[in-house]
Order: sequence, then C-alpha cells, then structure tokens
Amino acid sequence: MTALHPDALDVSASPVLEADSLDAGYGGQPIVRDFSLTVRAGEVTALLGPNGAGKTTLLRTLAGALPKIAGTINYQGAPAPTALHRMARRGVAYVAEEKSVFMDLTALENLRISRGTPERALAIFPELTDHLHRKAGLLSGGQQQILTLARAVSSRPALLLADELSLGLAPQIVHRLLTAVRRAADDGLAVVLVEQHARRALEISDYAIVLQRGAVALRGSRGEVIDRFDEVERSYLAISDTDDGENS
Repeated sequence: MTALHPDALDVSASPVLEADSLDAGYGGQPIVRDFSLTVRAGEVTALLGPNGAGKTTLLRTLAGALPKIAGTINYQGAPAPTALHRMARRGVAYVAEEKSVFMDLTALENLRISRGTPERALAIFPELTDHLHRKAGLLSGGQQQILTLARAVSSRPALLLADELSLGLAPQIVHRLLTAVRRAADDGLAVVLVEQHARRALEISDYAIVLQRGAVALRGSRGEVIDRFDEVERSYLAISDTDDGENS
C-alpha cells in the first residue's frame, strides 16, 4: 500500500464513522481485507478503484446491509448497529447502486415517506418542484437519482453512504448530484462516496482511498491524490480481473 499524508483535515473532531482491520465479503469469504477508515462531520471520503475491487461490498458492510467478517465498525463512538434498518434509525442514509425510489408513487409521495420533509428536499433540489405530481417511474434516470438523494439528505442524517450516484447519468446531472453532496458535507454531513468518475469525486472530496483487489492500494488527501492522478489512474483504476461477484 502507498500511504499519503492527509492535509487540511480536522483530526480534532470526533469521528462519525470508524472502521479498523475490517474484513468484508460473502459467506465468510473476505473480498476486502484489513480495511481502516475514519470519517468526521463535514468530510467526504471517496472510495475509488476498478470494477471488482470490493467497493460496493465494503459500503454494504459499513451500512449494516452485510455482516462484517472481522474487525470493528464504530458509529458515533459506539459499535455500529449490525442491521441496515438500525443504522437508518441512528441517522445513517444509505443510497445503494440500485434505484431506490418507489416507482408507482409520485415524487411528492416519495419525499413524504422519507424521514425528512418535502420542503427540506425542495430547498436542496428545487428542480423537483415541477415534477412533484409525476410518478417516479415516469421520471428520467437523472431525475430519479436526484429524488433518491433528496430523500436521503433531507432527513438530515449524520452519515451518508452513497454507491455510484452518477452511474449512467449525463455529465450535468453528475455535477448536480456531487455538488449537492459537497454542500451537505459543508453543513456537517459525513460522507463515504463510491464513485466511478474518480476525478469528479476527488474534486468534491476531502480524502480518498483507492482499493485494488480488496486491499487499500493508496490513501491520501484530495490534493495529494489529484497531484498524482495520472499515476493513480494508470496503476490503480484500470479494469480489474478480480471476480468478487460485484461490479464495483
């Protein structure tokens, strides 16, 4: 592993999320090994790596959707709940790679069944206003993803775990989503972001961890990783031949 030294990160604040010596995988077989992470309020940490590196497996484990194999996960200073719904009750918003809107409900109904309020969601994404009474299934893919993120951040979570927000979306939608994530972090949200657009993810992140074949290949502050981005892209972000049963 190549280690870089974080710059401009506030190490005095208490961590919102900590993982130490974490092994994550399926059926007791690790895909990600010996992973460590610290995320504080106001920080965005990007998880980068090629397909098959273990990013989605790791995020599912941090969210409580997948049981850890070894190591520890602490949330707000205590052992993290071991189920997704318990993490949600404790203020964790998990946006999975799969679409998570209710297609037969209107956009407004989707917002109303979240832990937030439509007013808060529309303050973050006013472009949803003209689509409130349309069924979510009739929205474009980008609009559905905006609705998904609006539901997540309008609940004012302490932690957002987001998996491939931009998958298959137009560049302007990607920019809109990532900008909203950065603004939410500036308001105090802690974020762990899995993102295929590595450079764009780095632009809104404070810290980055690059996974390769289930191990941490490199970690560092945004500036340090951007300064070495050509090397990072060439050495660590190429297509992986590791088959771990996931796309990311």
